[in-house]
Amino acid sequence: MTPSINAIGFTLGEKQSEMINTKLKRIAYAEDLIVDLLIKIKHDKDFSFETTINFKWGATAHVEATDDDFAPGLNKMMDVLDMKIKKEKDKVQEKK
Repeated sequence: MTPSINAIGFTLGEKQSEMINTKLKRIAYAEDLIVDLLIKIKHDKDFSFETTINFKWGATAHVEATDDDFAPGLNKMMDVLDMKIKKEKDKVQEKK
């Protein structure tokens, strides 16, 4: 899995980068299923997290979350991302 993090409208601080890397460990169980993970973080009035996941079998998933604070927004995005990955993983295992 190759995560790509892109901050738009602000500079991603070291503490925020560490927070993202720590949260990404939560989906380490799916590392061999994911080709790449594209995370876009925009900051206007709120933090907007947009993530695109490309799976090895050609499927793509897109998740979004918004919050006025960085950490809660990241947590929301990770919750949705985790559910999406589990759902996709189950779908593929059912087809086998």
